[in-house]
Amino acid sequence: MSAPADGVWAQVIGQPAVVAELRAAVADPAAMTHAWLFTGPPGSGRSVAARAFAAALQCPDGGDGTCHACRTVLAGTHADVQTVVPEGLSIGVVEARELVRLAGRAPSQGRWQVVVVEDADRMTEQAANAVLKMIEEPPPRTVFLLCAPSLHPEDVPVTIRSRCRVVGLRTPPADAVADVLVRRDGIDPALAAWAAGAAGGHVGRARHLARDETARMARKAVLDVPLRLVSLAACLTAADDLVGAAKEESDRAAAELDGAETEAVKASLGVGARGPGVAAASRGAGVLKDLEKRQRSRATRIGRDSLDRALVDLAGLYRDALVLHAAPAEQLPLNHPDRRADAEELARRIGAEGALRRIDAVLACRTALEQNVKPQVAVEALTVALRLPA
Repeated sequence: MSAPADGVWAQVIGQPAVVAELRAAVADPAAMTHAWLFTGPPGSGRSVAARAFAAALQCPDGGDGTCHACRTVLAGTHADVQTVVPEGLSIGVVEARELVRLAGRAPSQGRWQVVVVEDADRMTEQAANAVLKMIEEPPPRTVFLLCAPSLHPEDVPVTIRSRCRVVGLRTPPADAVADVLVRRDGIDPALAAWAAGAAGGHVGRARHLARDETARMARKAVLDVPLRLVSLAACLTAADDLVGAAKEESDRAAAELDGAETEAVKASLGVGARGPGVAAASRGAGVLKDLEKRQRSRATRIGRDSLDRALVDLAGLYRDALVLHAAPAEQLPLNHPDRRADAEELARRIGAEGALRRIDAVLACRTALEQNVKPQVAVEALTVALRLPA
């Protein structure tokens, strides 16, 4: 498909109803509203849809994908589109207040002042209250685009949800994801089809699996865990492996990002300089301390996201075992179609009740991690609960 024909909407995969709704809002000012809430499971493309909508709102032609407005919005450099992507565990009130300040400005170049908040479910209560005040009394040319997994009050406060127009996205079909990997990324069709199925329709993860052998090996290691859990020692070893893999990913990201950030800040503060710059550098100690705090928070989030991804994969395999136990002759879609043999073996050994108990154990582990239980403790408790019967 050519960019002029589909424009920015070509990025919104497998969501024709959503694209039609957003196109209508762009074309008809009467259909616009000042606050939108994009919801959908991980990988559904809620933030991609929000960015495409932001570009279309700024574009004179409704999102042709070729103009300066479209290109700068999608690149994250448009002066009138502010995007918040939390690097740490949460979006705090200080960040939210700065966002509200920017949102209150009149557009300088575009048609709207657009604020996109990815992972709005990570806003603290104080941050959500700050954003709520702006949504209740927005400036005439300001639009808020919030992204969250669901409408559950734990994700989005009811007070914010009630003031937003909700756009619900679904997980795109695997064949649509595979088609995108082939057309846009030049990935081999067979590998693209496998990655799309293995990722459960999550476009970003499918691309990562298709491109990165390390990611494929990490997924394999996680899905090998259930059939390894034949003793207490094996359970503890598996827990060490899962937590260790998450820490390794966090350490790799820190090594790639932290050093360059720290050196850039030091250079801007004149650290190591002589003469008049020394006083300024000494005053920048607080800036460096704040940066280190943000970097630690980001590393914690990366590690938790990695561990959570592993837990979701485990839950998916036990769900496959449950499906195969209930309807072994049916060709029902599986979360991990390439691990069907493992799911069949689990179904034989633990049955439907055992699969359900283990899914509950995975969900309990995710909850424990959200409540700041130490990963080692939470995952060890999980692997013991997943132990296979003798």
